[in-house]
Amino acid sequence: MITIVSILLALAMLGTLGVLFAGMVGLARGQDGAKSSTLMRYRVWLQGISLALFVVLVLLMRG
Repeated sequence: MITIVSILLALAMLGTLGVLFAGMVGLARGQDGAKSSTLMRYRVWLQGISLALFVVLVLLMRG
């Protein structure tokens, strides 16, 4: 179970990083505000999922 949660956590963190970089590249190229807002929402969701998975992983490792 710990392995599965660790893999999911890594994927969520990589997804967050990817969306963050996509937003930065789009900002540098001058993309529209609607797309930037959508990417920001995705980033926040992925960060929340990462944090929740991290908490689950810590709880699994404790007990």
